[in-house]
Amino acid sequence: MSNVRTGQAPEGLSREEFGARFRQSFYDPAFDAAADAIERVEKIAWEGYSQARKSPRTKPAGPGYADPSYQLSDEWRAARERLEQAEARQKNPGTPTRALVICGSPRNDGSCPGEMSKTFRLSKLTVEVLQGSGVECDLLDLSLLTSDYGRRIHPCKGCVSTAMPLCHWPCSCYPNHELDQVDDWMAEIYERWTASHGVVIVTPVHWYQTPSVLKLMIDRLVCADGGNPDPSSTGGKKADKAKEIELAGWPYPKHLAGRAYGLVVHGDVAGIEGVRRGLSDWLDWMGLIDAGAQARLDRFIGYYQPYATSHDELDRDEPVQEEVRNVARALGHVMGEIRAGRQTAPDLLLSRPRPK
Repeated sequence: MSNVRTGQAPEGLSREEFGARFRQSFYDPAFDAAADAIERVEKIAWEGYSQARKSPRTKPAGPGYADPSYQLSDEWRAARERLEQAEARQKNPGTPTRALVICGSPRNDGSCPGEMSKTFRLSKLTVEVLQGSGVECDLLDLSLLTSDYGRRIHPCKGCVSTAMPLCHWPCSCYPNHELDQVDDWMAEIYERWTASHGVVIVTPVHWYQTPSVLKLMIDRLVCADGGNPDPSSTGGKKADKAKEIELAGWPYPKHLAGRAYGLVVHGDVAGIEGVRRGLSDWLDWMGLIDAGAQARLDRFIGYYQPYATSHDELDRDEPVQEEVRNVARALGHVMGEIRAGRQTAPDLLLSRPRPK
């Protein structure tokens, strides 16, 4: 294997290529009447692309940042302020206990094929039990990525593999206006995780793995595990500064540690144990506290039965429905114990000999 550390940077688009891609957004003939206006907007967009205007609206970072003069993105600052407010609510003992229930299926009755998913049904069952015990619930339905206009989670760029301090909390890779990588849902999702006292992930198995909508969110949560809350300290995305900071001794802060979690993984042929194990290991690594053995559920629903009757199989499988209710009950109990100070992570006082 060659020891190449640098490669050829990707070539940018030509003016013609950029224009062709830009105009694809206006393919509908209904836009033809606005062709002159679209041409003017295209010219402005080309200038932003050619001049690399990632964050066109910025202000000096100001007090509290390593470099007060650094031009900080207005959008990132707003996301950061919402995280701080969510964290303050989460730590306030006078606020209701709050659970985030995540539906990890990409299918819903507003998308192709236009049918509700079993995952959504199990998510709603989880919400009903938690709400019945007085817990405030937030249902994060990731299937909206397939059915909502403009709904996006952009992929992780792997900044952490260059140096941990280059991965900012919350993520500062997006929005990137020069590349039209905007409307990133993760800014809101970070806030919803931060506001929670516990999380339940309900997911099907797709080809032995988590569905793509869930994996997009998981990858982008890397900044919650060791991420840098101060982009000015690295001059934005300057790798040399980030490496210097990490090598000087980075604390790898776990921004979501101490929250409880539960899991419901279901499939019809194979893969449920591997997916449940992978999700458990990931959440454990981030410092979340599992709500017990009955809160880490993997079950087959309609094992090797036709897809066409899968909802009927779920209707008939009353034991698995009750097991899902137990996941919610266990989470509700552990969230209460954590908030009362009666339960912490068993390894809370241990330090990792090889932190990362």
